[in-house]
Amino acid sequence: MSDGLTTLETNVRADLAKIAHPHAAWLEPKTGPDDRPALDVLIVGAGQSGITIGFGLMRSRVSNILLIDKSEEGKEGPWLTYARMPTLRSPKDYTGPDLDIPSLTYQSWHEARFGKESWQQLGLIERCHWAEYLLWLRRTIGLPVRNNCELLEIVPASDGLLAARVKRAGEIETLYARKIVLATGQEGMGDWMVPEQLAHLPASSVATVADDIDFHKLRGKRVAVIGAGASAFDNAATALEAGAAEVHLLCRRSQIQVIQPYRWLTFRGFLRHLSDLDDAWRWRFMRAILEMREGFPQPTYDRCARYVNFTLHEGAPVETARETDKGIELQTPHGAIATDFVICGTGIDMNFSSRGELSAFAANIATWADRYQPPESERNDRLGRFPYLADDYAFTERVAGETPWISDIHLFAIASTMSFGPSGSSINAMTTAVPKLVNGLTRGLFRADVERHWASLCAYDVPQAVTRPARKMGETR
Repeated sequence: MSDGLTTLETNVRADLAKIAHPHAAWLEPKTGPDDRPALDVLIVGAGQSGITIGFGLMRSRVSNILLIDKSEEGKEGPWLTYARMPTLRSPKDYTGPDLDIPSLTYQSWHEARFGKESWQQLGLIERCHWAEYLLWLRRTIGLPVRNNCELLEIVPASDGLLAARVKRAGEIETLYARKIVLATGQEGMGDWMVPEQLAHLPASSVATVADDIDFHKLRGKRVAVIGAGASAFDNAATALEAGAAEVHLLCRRSQIQVIQPYRWLTFRGFLRHLSDLDDAWRWRFMRAILEMREGFPQPTYDRCARYVNFTLHEGAPVETARETDKGIELQTPHGAIATDFVICGTGIDMNFSSRGELSAFAANIATWADRYQPPESERNDRLGRFPYLADDYAFTERVAGETPWISDIHLFAIASTMSFGPSGSSINAMTTAVPKLVNGLTRGLFRADVERHWASLCAYDVPQAVTRPARKMGETR
């Protein structure tokens, strides 16, 4: 480790010690049905969201926690897997996982690692450096993480606990917890979408942007990318850089989306208080933002446009697709496009029943369509399938009383967007969203123990001072 990082970690420990008030532990250990200690909070996902939530809980003196992640250490989240952009798209001065501790910001880490001059010259944060920073952050604050550990199912257990069946190294065990947070980023509540027009094509010819694509095998091939968001452009660029003969990017809109709504909404009022609005306003804002879809920055477009074998097709939704003896033929309103391989950058659809870990209660998760009916002009069936969350990010029941225990399962992922704005998978919202979630978690833990706290107060008899009997007039001692 460099001297700069050693000094920084010393500063981090000093900063955290200075703001540790109050030190008092306030949660009483609970025992699971297996007679082993139960967790207060189990966090599923050890990427940027899971790390930040864990840090927030530890600062609130909730330290009996565990983070699990199905990936190996260092491969959590998309950064070193299916994220195919050279840099983050967020401005370098956006903070998030640090939770407003200056010595824990990416800037502090970067300056300690590469020097202050490097930070001054930096345009955008390199993707691999962000992944390295997150791993450093997790180790520095001492988060308990279990990698290569996959959540299989959540069911209720006795004494108000939840039982999480997990798989690690081929072995299945059950972890008991009072609360579970699904900090699963882009995944967790559905499937990456393959347009139904392509569903019949062989799997060897179609992939989503989240798949493990061997781009070297696309050298000399014709590639079509469906979608026109940032991830679609990233995959088109990666194919071009790998030597694809042709790359066609198909945008269904008549004009490609170049506005980035996530830049507009990055202000404290929106990030902190969208969830305080009534359903009509929340729906109105998030429908407008999500229907625009995420835009892309100039470097992302330029990365593709510099290749003469790249073609952007606007107003070109796929109407039909068929196999031919020469590959795949995609029919659009402007004619057919011949390709050998198709990459779908069309996002994620909500499909709770497809997630095994949700199988015990998927049918009773309330959606926005269950809770709010927008005016006809604002209808959107896809957005109506998003889960309708409580003010602490917890699932709510479609039919009250059937699965009351799901109020202790909290969702902090892209699927929380309709209820809270871009909080579950965005760097820009972390400084407001994670404290809101942590406050909701600690509120629930406190309320569940309120009788114990009352009994403790009634029994509290620790004197603050020792007094002597009052002297009588003229009496000396």
